[in-house]
Amino acid sequence: MSTDCIEVKSFGEVYPKKGTNTRTPYEHQKKAMACLDKVNSSPAYSTLVVLPTGGGKTYTASMWLLKNALDKKKKILWIAHRQMLLDQAAESFQKFAYAEVIPHISSFRFRVISGASSHDRTSDIQPSDNVLIVSKDSIGRNLDRLDKWLAGEQELYLVVDEAHHSTAKTYRKVIDYVRNKVPHVKLIGLTATPFRTAENEQGLLAKIYLDDIAFQIGLKELINRQILSKPIFEAYYTDEEYGGSLGLDAWESIQHLDVLPDDIAEQIAVSAARNKLIVDTYLAKQKQYGQTIVFAVNVVHAIQLSALFNKAKIKTDFIVSDVKDSITGVTISRAENERKLEAYQEGCLQVLINVNILTEGVDLPQTKTVFLARPTVSSILMTQMVGRALRGTAAGGTSEAYIVSFVDNWNEHIAWVNPESLFSGSNEFDDTPTERAKHHLRMIAISKIEEFASVLDDAVDTTALEKVPFVQRIPLGMYAFTYLEENGMDLSYQVMVYDSTAEAYRNLMDALPALFRSYHVTEEYPTDRMLGMMEQQCRDTFFCGEMVPPYEPRDVINILKYYAQYEAAPQFYTFDEIDRSKLDVSQIAQHIWDEDMGERKRAEYVNSIWNAGDDNMLRLFFGRKLYFLRQLDIECMKISHPGIYEDEQNVKYGTRQLEDLPLYEIGQVNPEKEKELRDGAFEKSRGKDGLYHCACCGTADSSRIFFQVDHIVPMNKGGKSIPENLQILCRKCNGGKGDK
Repeated sequence: MSTDCIEVKSFGEVYPKKGTNTRTPYEHQKKAMACLDKVNSSPAYSTLVVLPTGGGKTYTASMWLLKNALDKKKKILWIAHRQMLLDQAAESFQKFAYAEVIPHISSFRFRVISGASSHDRTSDIQPSDNVLIVSKDSIGRNLDRLDKWLAGEQELYLVVDEAHHSTAKTYRKVIDYVRNKVPHVKLIGLTATPFRTAENEQGLLAKIYLDDIAFQIGLKELINRQILSKPIFEAYYTDEEYGGSLGLDAWESIQHLDVLPDDIAEQIAVSAARNKLIVDTYLAKQKQYGQTIVFAVNVVHAIQLSALFNKAKIKTDFIVSDVKDSITGVTISRAENERKLEAYQEGCLQVLINVNILTEGVDLPQTKTVFLARPTVSSILMTQMVGRALRGTAAGGTSEAYIVSFVDNWNEHIAWVNPESLFSGSNEFDDTPTERAKHHLRMIAISKIEEFASVLDDAVDTTALEKVPFVQRIPLGMYAFTYLEENGMDLSYQVMVYDSTAEAYRNLMDALPALFRSYHVTEEYPTDRMLGMMEQQCRDTFFCGEMVPPYEPRDVINILKYYAQYEAAPQFYTFDEIDRSKLDVSQIAQHIWDEDMGERKRAEYVNSIWNAGDDNMLRLFFGRKLYFLRQLDIECMKISHPGIYEDEQNVKYGTRQLEDLPLYEIGQVNPEKEKELRDGAFEKSRGKDGLYHCACCGTADSSRIFFQVDHIVPMNKGGKSIPENLQILCRKCNGGKGDK
């Protein structure tokens, strides 16, 4: 029988390292550890440590726990939601396990548990394990597997990584379970953004972390101390369209696994125009960008880009995971990757192209810029990519970091992460209203690219959009939030809110608790069918009338997913710093008309306002000059031909009385009338007790969300007028719609 063994990194025994740790903690990390020392004098506590992206949360926590937990033979349960976070924690415990930190133990055992093939399962947990580093879903489904490991323990250190997610139901279930098993639980939450979420969610967070915040430092302070560099965000539009015919499997692969289908990845990789834009962008600002890491979609993409950069006399190479690429046959060994990394570290390479390797743990402080040439739906992955350029001068890096996105047009709506969304709700590096306005404009611009592109597409009828005053197409603000998929993928999403939808969204947010009660939804991950029914109910109840841009079901579904997980409405961020009048293309068109500009004078004027300064609001908003020119043409046409968007009157159509139509058809003809009738029916059904009453069974409640207006049959039976014939029914009486 063979005695050969296969080395795995999912569990093992760590022995103290000899010598001295060469990594010296920064002052803020020393202060964080000192604050934890004070909190640790209590037998049990629950507290937060808040360090911004790049502030070293994992290093700070693992160093402190090595000394205060493991060296004192206390067990640690470390929970996170992504494989990458689990691996980082395991690596940190091993890397910094010096004898000077753990002098009283000869070794400790660790185990990493998740659904990944490279990790152990909950069934592998042994009572002798000292550190369990587990995914929240794996342990959440198998809590009883902790029983033997926890048996007899009087004290336990429980760490929640990315703790702003710990208000999610699974996290709360795990925390409560452990607290019921161990008398003295020392709960430490690690996060960069504890209060990026809504005020009512902060209330939930405060119920978990009763001792508030042990230590907190902001992004701006670390930038001022030059530990982190100041991020400067730029976005360039590729004019490329992808995903127009995505099938369900492909969409699932992107949205839930963050994996581009091979055919689309190949299209991106070989796009000559897109690749040329990437290289030309670097050449135009080579001095400002300095040494740059480019994140590419695959090996083909890396090869194409590397060739173009080198052809342009930019010394470039690429690194990939050490596997043979199925398309190119290229194999890059670990040794070859290390040689290329060394060349980049020594300044022999100006650009390093990266495929499927984040080089976490590799010291590349001289990186001033990252090019995001691949999209991602994962906030964690985006944080890793952005973080490669955030080392400040005090950490051997640069004072400024350029985060450059290359934005494609996806006909299928996919929640790609905008890197600026990582800092939404903080804006600490935006010192002035002007800076905040620029930040918001870039957020809006990326969300509007599909709308602007559709106006250029002759195959798409955008008449309804074009006829609306342009200023109403500029958002008032946005709901920005991140939630977790069942597989641990973290998804960021922004819902833009306009004049026509602001009230509807406010009413929806107020009604979310009642909505979930009415559908009896308590699970963290509702089924797609359930979400679809709830979205339909939201549309019928709140989004009546004309919406510009049109109502988007996916926006509401994502809000429902967020609420299902956190039992809180997402945070709303206003765009108050934006002077919408400066973006109103109709005013520019009116000025051109009033001045009676000819073609040459008009072109000179338009070019002057488009090119006016690097921070031009129009350029930030539209991104592409072509989008701006098309909108300007439309607004000019409205002035020169005032009736252009009115219906032609050369045909007299037949008519039908509204009384003969179902309510939902009335909405198609006259949305405002439908809303008026619907509201009237609810008021008619309100009793003296102030509650709404079902016309069939008499069930009463204070929330409209429990009821529907009967709009299935024609409304004028028996000669009754519409308002008299409309009635509200509870969900059960209305055919069971919405029943689980």
